[in-house]
Amino acid sequence: MEYFVLILPLLLAWGLDRWLGDPVWLPHPIVAFGHAIAFCEHTLNKGDGRFVKGMLTTITLVVSVYLLTKVLLWGASVYISLWLGVVLKTILIFYCLAGTTLIREVREVFQALDRSLDEGRNQVSRIVGRDTQALSAQEVRTAALETLVENLNDGVIAPLFWYLLLGVPGMMTYKMINTLDSMIGYRNERYHRFGCFAARLDDVANYIPARLTALLMVQVSGRPALLKFVLRYGKEHASPNSGYPEAALAGILNCRFGGPHNYFGEEVWKPYIGSNPRLLTTKDMQRAVRINRRAENAMFLFASFITLAVAMAGG
Repeated sequence: MEYFVLILPLLLAWGLDRWLGDPVWLPHPIVAFGHAIAFCEHTLNKGDGRFVKGMLTTITLVVSVYLLTKVLLWGASVYISLWLGVVLKTILIFYCLAGTTLIREVREVFQALDRSLDEGRNQVSRIVGRDTQALSAQEVRTAALETLVENLNDGVIAPLFWYLLLGVPGMMTYKMINTLDSMIGYRNERYHRFGCFAARLDDVANYIPARLTALLMVQVSGRPALLKFVLRYGKEHASPNSGYPEAALAGILNCRFGGPHNYFGEEVWKPYIGSNPRLLTTKDMQRAVRINRRAENAMFLFASFITLAVAMAGG
């Protein structure tokens, strides 16, 4: 029973994510993270010393989330009820997992594109940070699949990786780091100095998970020889991490990602990942979703096994 209680939050949270995704009616801590980051950025990202201000902001927010989560879970379990601790852990793990909603969004992008290019552009704008109104149909599909594989890392594999290392507080801390990067980690005039430290911290936090994501994708595809392809193209990306999951999917689909992207009115060229510029189709999306789900399942089973093994060893 003791071992079951330790692994129960992970099992329940996984089931909730598959069932509910991220329902819009449910308050989400990531929204609170975003408000805190936006407040700090608007208040401090001005004048001299922007790098130091950004670094201190990042460290303060990240450490605060870790300590607050740890104290909250400890207090609930020790001073109120063990089962309240289980419930809180389940809710927080559920908040940290984001596999189902993005898959739904990507499917809707392809369905909208089948109706019209404008609908496809509008739908993909919900899940990407780039300007979408001038995208071609191929670029819309590419953007959706790039985001899908990025979310596999950021929304499932990396949170579970940090859960294994630092428990639920580690998961929550990772989500704060990832949110910081998504909001202020841009290399443009406004954010470059203030968000530089946050972007580098996100690179560190995702270094192992991104490569693990690519490895899992290759493994579940049943084509281990693709590891050479991943190693060839993964390092071509401007990011030290993003290229590896993208390369894994590009190899599996025999397609090409990357090229020009427009962020905040500035054109940014991303290196091509893969070599086949063929047109993407709905079948490619369906295959990508299957690989995504299989990789998620593999990581979840691994995390569950390690959690149970550590609990038994410590018991």
